[in-house]
Amino acid sequence: MRRLLIGGGVLVAALLGGGVPAQASPIVVLSSGHVDVVDVAYEDGALEIGLHDETVEPDVERDADDVVLLVKNAAKTTVPADPAYRFLGTAGKPTWILPEIQNEELLWPGIATEEIEAGVFAGDTVTLNVEKVTGAGRLAIFTEGALGAPDVLVNSADGLPDAVGLATGTHLHSSWAFSKAGVYLVKVRATGTLADGTTVTSGPATYKIVVQP
Repeated sequence: MRRLLIGGGVLVAALLGGGVPAQASPIVVLSSGHVDVVDVAYEDGALEIGLHDETVEPDVERDADDVVLLVKNAAKTTVPADPAYRFLGTAGKPTWILPEIQNEELLWPGIATEEIEAGVFAGDTVTLNVEKVTGAGRLAIFTEGALGAPDVLVNSADGLPDAVGLATGTHLHSSWAFSKAGVYLVKVRATGTLADGTTVTSGPATYKIVVQP
């Protein structure tokens, strides 16, 4: 686990190459350990998205604006020859993957709805909308079944937004794949229909991700 507290936003602005404005509040850089990158909650009549950081003890909730997610060079691999993985790009080309199964050296990104109680939303489901990915390359989020076949949840290469249905009260791990080194900004929003038929939508959250070459 590696955490860097960077004051004044100066070093973060340099790290991001000017991709986002410098901020006055300290920025936390997370590069390994379990982090629910997208943590969806419903509180006081509002649907909210935060980041649940379990790399520290006790674990803490953070705003996406206060965090940089670092994908280390150890995540670099190549696109498999299997045609089922063509969504990642050309076989043999580089790709950086934070895997669905935990690798202690890397971030283990989760998507969580554990704070939402049963019966609040119709069908006990909400939807995560990945609205925009900007920066160095493409982002794909996928899971793998028992036979290893990928189930693609998000693929910015074939257009966005992508909608991911999430059961409430649960926790999902998946692989996050990046096509190039550099800076990514990933904008997401959550929506759901309450049991009384009212539709609620969260404000946007934008995640800052830096992929090492």
